[in-house]
Amino acid sequence: MSIAHFTPAQKAQVIAEALPYIQRFWDKTVVIKYGGNAMTDPVLKAAFARDVVLLKLVGLNPVVVHGGGPQIEELLKRVGKTGVFIQGMRVTDAETMDLVEMVLGGQVNKDIVNLINQAGGKAVGLTGKDGRFIRARKLMMASKDKPGDVIDIGQVGEITQIDPSLIAFLDSGDFIPVIAPIGVGSEGETYNINADVVAGKLAEVLKAEKLVLLTNTPGVLDKDGKLLTGLTPRKIDELVADGTLSGGMLPKIASAVDAARSGVKAVHIIDGRVEHALLLEIMTDQGVGTLIQSS
Repeated sequence: MSIAHFTPAQKAQVIAEALPYIQRFWDKTVVIKYGGNAMTDPVLKAAFARDVVLLKLVGLNPVVVHGGGPQIEELLKRVGKTGVFIQGMRVTDAETMDLVEMVLGGQVNKDIVNLINQAGGKAVGLTGKDGRFIRARKLMMASKDKPGDVIDIGQVGEITQIDPSLIAFLDSGDFIPVIAPIGVGSEGETYNINADVVAGKLAEVLKAEKLVLLTNTPGVLDKDGKLLTGLTPRKIDELVADGTLSGGMLPKIASAVDAARSGVKAVHIIDGRVEHALLLEIMTDQGVGTLIQSS
């Protein structure tokens, strides 16, 4: 039911329920990985932008890291290329890298910035090349099927360093950073980096209170499709080992576990297909996804 149908008393109760969360998270940083359906459905896009602006207005410091898989796939098809993934990671040759940078650093990034600004925020779009604040090197991925072997997946990077000073500067001016997951090498090379990985590492470096990952599922599910929550890094390791978690969920889970082990107090994997999922998870008692705690 839409809140438009609530009585004034019910609306007041909703606001009152948020008060302890606003007090608890005042001036705390929340890193949000924005992706999936929430990036393509117009209603969900508008709701996400309003949620981010509201979080900023009530005293939190949201930092948005976005993906852009569907938009990249659409452009690749238009130029006659097919996206290839290995172990959940996109294979990125030189031509694909140019297209990825065009989509992520241009089209998608500026669309999100515009949405947030239209909702009343002050968003600024960045890639890791800006101020060289995301340093990276070429990723050679370990093969799951052939232990000891590595796989070359092109211009895909792994993070070597994140300089938090640019984000801190923007936060001091009440700006909302919107970051495309593109890194820069020591010789100026451009690297495509998994957005979940960037969000997780950024949450660590910024000593974020929370890392929130929007997905196209209700959260982490067991083999029977039931939602799991209140997980610990140790339990996550067990779910990966027994095959419950696999494919595209692996980079997301790995980033979540690394962040939790590195001091981020809570990691939330939530259903981005739910309108206002961000507020529901951060500002209400019930929440809408999987909570991974640091211990």
